Amino acid sequence: MLRPFYDWTLRVAGDKRADRWLALVAFVESSVFPIPPDVMIVPMVLADRRRAWRVATVATIASVIGGLFGYAIGSLFFEALGQPILDLYGYADKFAAFAGRYNEWGAWIVFGAGLTPFPYKVITIASGVTRLDLLVFVVASVLARGIRFYAVAGLLWWFGPPIRRFLDRYLGPVTVVFFVLLIGGFVALKYAV
Repeated sequence: MLRPFYDWTLRVAGDKRADRWLALVAFVESSVFPIPPDVMIVPMVLADRRRAWRVATVATIASVIGGLFGYAIGSLFFEALGQPILDLYGYADKFAAFAGRYNEWGAWIVFGAGLTPFPYKVITIASGVTRLDLLVFVVASVLARGIRFYAVAGLLWWFGPPIRRFLDRYLGPVTVVFFVLLIGGFVALKYAV
């Protein structure tokens, strides 16, 4: 079932508009979309390994800009919707304590979420809600997303043909593992918050 999508993605990955699609996916993943940009990075680098660093750069920049959009969502809509609800139920003081703890560890939270399959959009929005220092947020995002996307691109650049053969042979199990990790990130989020 996944083979046609995989083959199509490999074909599209070599297209001159692939960078735009990657930028869009990386942007929306950082603020609202649940599928990480790796689904575009992997086939794009495998289609043309010489573009690995460009692909990583596009993904990093678009992801950080998308993270700023997620931050704005948390910042702007919390005031309009979240704060009145907290006030109504008398939880404003507890939220203030939570925000203080979040901001104390904010750089590490953003950095850790940016590196892992943990849903990054949750962290970008939470950072806006708690008003994490914007410079701290941007620096942690650039470092984490850059390390992640450059590591993926670098591994694919270095081990390209064997990884492509591996994916051609084991696409089904790799996809299952990917979705287990993705769902695991959402489950971890449920119990962590």
